[in-house]
Amino acid sequence: MLLADESPSFSMTHYKIFVFLQKIPTSLQSEPKNTMAALGITIALLVWVVTLLVISIWKQIYSSWNLPPGPFPFPILGNVFQLDLKDIPKSFTKLAKRFGPVFTLHLGSRRIVVLHGYKAVKEVLLNHKNEFSGRGDIPVFQEYKNKGQPFDPTFLIGCAPCNVIADILFHKRFDYNDKKGRRLMSLFNENFYLLSTPWIQLYNNFADYLRYLPGSHRKIMKNASEIKQYALENAKEHLQSLDSNCPRDVTDCLLIEMEKEKHSKEPMYTMENISVTLADLFFAGTETTSTTLRYGLLILMKYPEIEEKLHEEIDRVIGPSRVPAVKDRLEMPYMDAVVHEIQRFINLVPSNLPHEATQDTMFRGYVIPKGTIVIPTLDSLLYDSQEFPDPEKFKPEHFLNENGKFKYSDYFKAFSAGKRVCVGEGLARMELFLLLSAILQHFNLKSLVDPKEIDLKPVTVGFGSIPPEYKLCVIPRS
Repeated sequence: MLLADESPSFSMTHYKIFVFLQKIPTSLQSEPKNTMAALGITIALLVWVVTLLVISIWKQIYSSWNLPPGPFPFPILGNVFQLDLKDIPKSFTKLAKRFGPVFTLHLGSRRIVVLHGYKAVKEVLLNHKNEFSGRGDIPVFQEYKNKGQPFDPTFLIGCAPCNVIADILFHKRFDYNDKKGRRLMSLFNENFYLLSTPWIQLYNNFADYLRYLPGSHRKIMKNASEIKQYALENAKEHLQSLDSNCPRDVTDCLLIEMEKEKHSKEPMYTMENISVTLADLFFAGTETTSTTLRYGLLILMKYPEIEEKLHEEIDRVIGPSRVPAVKDRLEMPYMDAVVHEIQRFINLVPSNLPHEATQDTMFRGYVIPKGTIVIPTLDSLLYDSQEFPDPEKFKPEHFLNENGKFKYSDYFKAFSAGKRVCVGEGLARMELFLLLSAILQHFNLKSLVDPKEIDLKPVTVGFGSIPPEYKLCVIPRS
């Protein structure tokens, strides 16, 4: 049975009528004496329903008199049967051939005018840009922002950086509800957490003894294998259509190098190495930025006065409708400082990635033998009390001078430095600034608890600093 909330145009009144009509045959059988009375009620209700449908049709016809031409709409459903829901643009092309470059559709209670072709689109966007500058309602987006209701931001926040790096690596993007995309993000998120648990810290130092025991290391390996398999499948697909003169993405660039080494006895570029490299980049390019953003939103909820300052700067520099741009950083020192302070404060990868001595090295009077693991800790720089007074406190002023301008610190090494500096540093800096600006441009953040009660301590610290799980509400800004 169709429920009332399954169709926005199926009103509660219609629903009650529908349910009542279903019950009438049963009452006729169980109560023969009331047959005539029930039949009279049934006929009256049917007349009422028919009247409503006639009124609905009349309203659609009347309201369409001054609109562009288009197919005749069915009551309630509109023109849904004229569209191929698997390829709506193709349907628009067919309808444009029949009704011209400007035509009208009715979908449920929504009236839609479609512009098809260069001339029509250019005219409405340029010659009538003020008249058509309002933001169209997109219900599915409203549902995904959850109508102001609490939600866990983990996967929603992760979709943007995931799509950015997926486009760079594979020339591919995921829909926000794509099962494969959400599966991959789930694997990234789980592995980043597990990598930071005490057991893995132990395992990384005693792998020879612990590798055969049960434990979360096996889960990490299983997840990593699935990610690598996805990368390998994409690499194989790319190889089938590879054009060495026109690389589409990072995968193509790596495959081109592999082709150059085709006859080498000890090739560096193999499908195995390429798939591992792509998997590593995919994981790092998604999860680190996603976690930083998620942690950043939690911090801003704890300090609403900082969020308010960011709103003021965004409104002054960007405004309510223009898309944030990288160039805006020059005029938004407070946002730039907040982004840097978030990275400093959360201390995402506190111990850095392990390095290894490639040769016997004399360092400060000591000999570091070849093969020695070296860990240049990042938290020792990010939490230096001389460079960052009160390092345990979140203070954007750590990156602002006395005039309120952005102040760079050479101690800020959130992406490490040297030859093993994070290859995605530039991309991550850009993403964090643009995504945080875009979120705060359109929404106010609302905590489910008193801001003073928000605990910013990570739930675990190992390979990374893992933020606590939380829910928040996002309220559209007027």
